[in-house]
Amino acid sequence: MKSDETPYGFGDLKWVSTNWLEERLDEIRVIDIQPDIHDYIKAHIPGAVYFAQKLLRVPEHGRPGVYIEPEQFEALMSRIGVNNDTPVVIYTGIGLHSGIGDGLDQPMLAYTLMRFGHKEVYLLDGGFDKWVREGKLVTQEFPEIKPTKFKAKVNKGMYVDLQQVEKMKDKDDVVLLDARPGNWYKGEDSPWIRDGHIPGAVNLPWKTLMHPENAAELKPVEEIRKLAEEVGATKDKTIICSCGTGREATNEYTIFKHLLDYPDVKLYEGSFTEWTMDPDRPVATGTKP
Repeated sequence: MKSDETPYGFGDLKWVSTNWLEERLDEIRVIDIQPDIHDYIKAHIPGAVYFAQKLLRVPEHGRPGVYIEPEQFEALMSRIGVNNDTPVVIYTGIGLHSGIGDGLDQPMLAYTLMRFGHKEVYLLDGGFDKWVREGKLVTQEFPEIKPTKFKAKVNKGMYVDLQQVEKMKDKDDVVLLDARPGNWYKGEDSPWIRDGHIPGAVNLPWKTLMHPENAAELKPVEEIRKLAEEVGATKDKTIICSCGTGREATNEYTIFKHLLDYPDVKLYEGSFTEWTMDPDRPVATGTKP
């Protein structure tokens, strides 16, 4: 159940309302992860420090979209004043300068923080768009941030690799989700090496779980639960979240693991980009898994 007064969710990640954050701006590290630095410069929540989501992944052996090394993440978090005990609220929005933003920067950074060992992460439900719409205070003033020390410890239990997906995906107690839009899942006009989806993957577009007018705002929890169960993603199954590059899947990972409280949720970080690198690896097209 969503709440305006207390954080809601389970485990290391929870969601908070704009009112909750407004009352605690001096008690928490707020990270602005809007899509363009000019959006942050134009307007941000008071005290928020800017961070660019694209710093989180770089190519490895040529393959794009691979997470940076632990020591690299340590340096980034230390630079923006985040240590292992710093409570963090993350927000993004449609940039007031750039006019772009898909809402995925929030779950992407939240997932990455937990992946590298952070234990107290919050997402601003509705993001900056809701904050601005409600007439809450914004600023162009930059905060005074003192560097600190973050120590990364990779949580390998959060994700699965290609070989694990191949072994697990067709088991009766496993559901492999594809969070991409339906047309890309079907194999229509997509940017990947080959069109289609991983055989056996079930399509649950991530945007169907979010407010239709705000991609950073959750739908009611029971509505999300119903959408999940309609595609067979029930609480008794192991849920593997995938998409195109592993970014859209972070939205579904955070929701299934930390909002719906599913006990066994994994993220396939390589997703369809890695899957299609081998021309001999099968792909499926159409609406069926």
